[in-house]
Amino acid sequence: MGLMRLRRTAVALAAGVIASVLAAVAPASATPGAGGHHGGPRPSACRPANHLAKITQAPRSAGHHHYRVTITAPRGYASCTLAGSPVDVRFTHHGKDSGLRTGRYGKQGRAVVLKYGHPVHFDIQLPTHARNVPADSVGFTLRTPKGEIPGTSFADGKLKVARGTLVGPVRAG
Repeated sequence: MGLMRLRRTAVALAAGVIASVLAAVAPASATPGAGGHHGGPRPSACRPANHLAKITQAPRSAGHHHYRVTITAPRGYASCTLAGSPVDVRFTHHGKDSGLRTGRYGKQGRAVVLKYGHPVHFDIQLPTHARNVPADSVGFTLRTPKGEIPGTSFADGKLKVARGTLVGPVRAG
């Protein structure tokens, strides 16, 4: 198991343990995550440990291969607003960084809401005729209309990347 996957697994396990401990000490009458005096505010779905992300191949366009990174929020997390393309995008293959960095394309100011039952996605686009390298994971930092969300999110799935790879803005759906 690669170091990146091991780290992601450890973060996910730690989040699960924390959630279990909090559930055990919460009053029986409190609704999980319902604000007010019976419970605290729900954690944001935009925090890296609080959402799931997966890479899938998307239809090609003229001169480009495309991959879609779909981000979903599990039940119980507060909705949150994202905007623009992710930053600090890094691709790895079996835990080894590809060394490739991305640019951005598209309108960066449009806000979208991530919440349970309403996934969001962004596009990874690379030139068809570029010399590409395989990757099986992408790390990225999500953005809000007011700045970056601290921490790195990860998505797994097979893809290829190359110089000239661009990342589109987060969109609904």
